[in-house]
Order: sequence, then C-alpha cells, then structure tokens
Amino acid sequence: MNILITGGTGFIGKALTKRLLDEGNTLLFTTRENDPDNKSINLAHSTHHEVTSFFERHQIDGIIHLASLVLVTHSPDDIKNLIESNITFPTLLLEAAREAKIKWFINTGTFWQHYNNEEYNPVNLYAATKQAFEDILKYYSEISTIQFLTLEVSDTFGPDDTRGKIFNKWMNAKNSNEEINMSPGNQMIDILYIDDVIDAFRHSIDRLQNNKNKLEKFSLYSRKPISLREVSATFDTVFNSQLKINWGKLPYREREVMQTWSKGLSLPGWKPKKTFDQGCEEIKKLIKS
Repeated sequence: MNILITGGTGFIGKALTKRLLDEGNTLLFTTRENDPDNKSINLAHSTHHEVTSFFERHQIDGIIHLASLVLVTHSPDDIKNLIESNITFPTLLLEAAREAKIKWFINTGTFWQHYNNEEYNPVNLYAATKQAFEDILKYYSEISTIQFLTLEVSDTFGPDDTRGKIFNKWMNAKNSNEEINMSPGNQMIDILYIDDVIDAFRHSIDRLQNNKNKLEKFSLYSRKPISLREVSATFDTVFNSQLKINWGKLPYREREVMQTWSKGLSLPGWKPKKTFDQGCEEIKKLIKS
C-alpha cells in the first residue's frame, strides 16, 4: 500500500514506520521541508491544489494521522499553535483527502479526553482540541467516501523513546543516582508497550480494508491499570535499582488523572501481549545487547 503518515518522527510514528516498511509498503510523510517529488510534503506551506495533486500523484491509499501538539498545560500564547496543529492542519489534510478520494484515515485520540472516566471531559485544552477534530471527522464521514477509524491511546513506553516521560526520567535518575521529587503517586496509569500499540495500528489497517463502516472509534487498553507507585516498584525490580523518589514532595497537577478511562470500545481482534513488567524486561534485554 501507499500510506501517508503524519508525525512519522514521533515515538509511535518511528516504530510504525519501521513495521510498515518491513512489510513492503510505500510510505509518504508530512514534513517541515517541502519535497513533493521525494515522498514528503509540507502542508503548512502548500496550497490545497498542491496537496491534492501530491495525494493523487502518489496514489495514496490511506492516511495515519499521528501528528499533534501535546501540552499538559497551556498559556495564552500556546492557543494559536494548539488550534493550528491539532485542528486546522488535519482539517486541511481531510479536505485534500476527500478530493483525492483517499480510501481510509486512521486518527489518534487520547485517554485525556475522559477526565474522571467520563464519556467526555477534557483534562486540558490539548484534549479538547483532539475531541474537536473528532467532531470534524464526523462531518467528513458524511460528505466523503473515506472510512475513518480513531484509536484512543493510553500511556505508552518502549525502547528509543526520547520523550520527557516518567520512564525516561527514572532511567536517567537510576544512572545518575539523583533524587526525584514527585507527587504522592496514587494516580492510576494504563500503560502499553510500543509493540502492542503498533500491532493495534496494523490491525486497524486490515480492519478498514475488510469492512465498510464509515466511522469507528476504539480505545487501546492494557486492562491492567497500576498506580504510579506500583510502576516505580516494578521498575526497581526489573532494573535492579533503588530509585530515590521523594513521594509527596510535589502536589498533584491541576486536573490530575487519578482514574484511567475504561468505558471505551476495545479494538476487535486485538489485545496487548506484554504487561508492564514484561515490557521492562524487553527494554532491559535491549540495553544489555
């Protein structure tokens, strides 16, 4: 297949790119450098006609939309970028996809759309923009022939993750023996190993090619949420470390997620293969090798 990926340089994007290339697919990307003849295009600096022509010229079958601006908290100066990155940019993508008659579109949502495990209650403005784009997807599902599928993703971890996530902070603290000030640590986390997440995206592509549903949404769960304190205990056990965590030195964040989302539909035919401790063991093996 010919597949366009947005956010291909992110943690999930890099792992998904490798899987799809290994399977023999042709991948195209949205980038900050406009290079339409070399399988990438800058949507922000391209006209609608240029984007549509790019899609048609490369005979793109589907789009996997991973790119987003993720901000836990925002300032007034962030609002324009949040709207442009998470709503305007992907809507321009949809308009060109509709005209080019793209077959399918996979969108990425977030568990942060469900504060207090509610059907919709955004944790922050970032989560609100993700929900707003889903409402726009509904419109395009009505006026186009594109099949849409949204995957709501929980926390993720794995090798080659350069994000400022807690797992990486702990790994740095383990190596430097530094102390870490943290909240009381009773918030629950539903965390997935990266290979399982990639399996879900790959399974979603197959699903889109084998059914005619115009608009679907599924949540990716481990179904085994654990507290942040339990995460640290498992980390210490697997990596034979003794993290110096000062629990309760920091307050919980405003609208801290204490309870994970658990009411969404599971992706049919998919379930995670690795628990958190098994994923840690995989990372440990890679570090040793």
